[in-house]
Amino acid sequence: MNITPITLEVFKNKFASVAEEMGMALCRAAYSPNIKERRDFSCAVFDASGDMVAQAAHIPVHLGSMPLSVAAVIEAVDLAPGDMAMLNDPFKGGTHLPDITLVAPVFAGGDTPLFYVASRAHHADVGGMAAGSMPLSTSIFQEGLVIPPVKIVAGGEIVPDVMNLFLANVRTPNERQGDFSAQIMANATGVARMEALVAAHGRDTVTAMAKALTDYAERLMRAAIAAIPEGDYTAEDFLDDDGAGNQDLALRLTLSVADGEAELDFTASDPQTAGCVNAVRAIALSAALYVFRALAGGAMPTNAGCLRPITVRTKRGSLLDAAFPAAVAGGNVETSQRIVDVILAALATALPGAVPAASQGTMNNVAMGGRDPRSQAPFTYYETLAGGAGAHATGDGQSAVHSHMTNTCNTPVEALEYAYPLRVTRYALRHGSGGAGAHRGGEGLVREVEALAPMEVTVLSERRLRGPWGLDGGGEGAVGVNTVTRRTGEMVMPAKFHVKLRPGDRLRLETPGGGGHGPIS
Repeated sequence: MNITPITLEVFKNKFASVAEEMGMALCRAAYSPNIKERRDFSCAVFDASGDMVAQAAHIPVHLGSMPLSVAAVIEAVDLAPGDMAMLNDPFKGGTHLPDITLVAPVFAGGDTPLFYVASRAHHADVGGMAAGSMPLSTSIFQEGLVIPPVKIVAGGEIVPDVMNLFLANVRTPNERQGDFSAQIMANATGVARMEALVAAHGRDTVTAMAKALTDYAERLMRAAIAAIPEGDYTAEDFLDDDGAGNQDLALRLTLSVADGEAELDFTASDPQTAGCVNAVRAIALSAALYVFRALAGGAMPTNAGCLRPITVRTKRGSLLDAAFPAAVAGGNVETSQRIVDVILAALATALPGAVPAASQGTMNNVAMGGRDPRSQAPFTYYETLAGGAGAHATGDGQSAVHSHMTNTCNTPVEALEYAYPLRVTRYALRHGSGGAGAHRGGEGLVREVEALAPMEVTVLSERRLRGPWGLDGGGEGAVGVNTVTRRTGEMVMPAKFHVKLRPGDRLRLETPGGGGHGPIS
């Protein structure tokens, strides 16, 4: 067939629109505020071998790792028309346990799947030792129910034994069931749209366009890498701690650029640690894809072709390639941000002026749970909080935004107070937190909530010891501060902690500002 720039652009948008419509279906049908309001989900389309063809503009840490989940399903589960599989096992294609992925095949009238569609959503509780399933754990078994690739829908019907087993192991089964139903319908929407696309254009045309788009993305990425001066560039950064008493955990990178290809060697990073900040290899791949896709810029398609010129080397049993049964709840959210910081720091040496200073470098995870006195029903709440973005050579960093590996919204005050026994007592910019420089880093934010019922709280955060770095003479952004206020007084808390709140107690998070860029004139 004749593939032209116009047909490539048309099909790029056709594939992406399938993923976007899946996301809208999931958002509108979801039950929990974490998915409905914060939009903590991602959707994508994959070819018959499990390579990503298109994604929606959702969450980078989800999308870069999702192909490994699809590959795990293809290998382990025999899917027929109308079937779907689910998994969350970080050591079999997942990231951390709350992120549950559903995969559905698209047969389009054939005997074998022609494509796959997948949705991943962060469920606000999947069991484990702490409400919200983001605990200060030292083993994955403390973090919740581990789900290997397993069939959850057969012939269009939910498999009741599998669903009942899952619901029996979580604190909020009604909410989980509602969110599962939304994911199932999102996948069903994706299957229907892909089948319609094949019916309209033919199997050969649609599969040829999918291949052409991945080849096109590869060419564009090779050109972007070729624009980087060849050489070896090193960078190092540190995590504050692992929540289990171990501090200053090093991430070390050697970035080698040659012949339009990039190799990211993280093998000198620290070994995996006792606490929950270990990352599985899929997260390192996600971070690499995100940074280089952002570096390439433009309207290039984001698919499997983007990663072909990029090699990521990790060491099994290390902080960035943890081995079972390591605790990994925080690796997906916190360590992923630091991987981005390290890659950007290396690229800042290679491309002066092209890379921004460090953004807040944390997702400021807050998980809460207890019993709502208004309904006497259990509740779990999860949120990540925005902060300052790094300044760049041509302007200030944005304030109070989710940056890099997260792309969620906030939970509106009205939705939060309606859904949970909480009162928001302060929500504001954290003035003066952005790093100084010719261009200032963005400001963090301050969010304080008051407990209206007894509840437990887990906070996983970073950049409480070292502020986000500046560039070219710019200053660091302010470190974050976590505080619990009781009737007996105020306590400054560490970066990662678990605490029980009584009615009237308050939790305040002051998130980091972004690094500054350029010296102050």
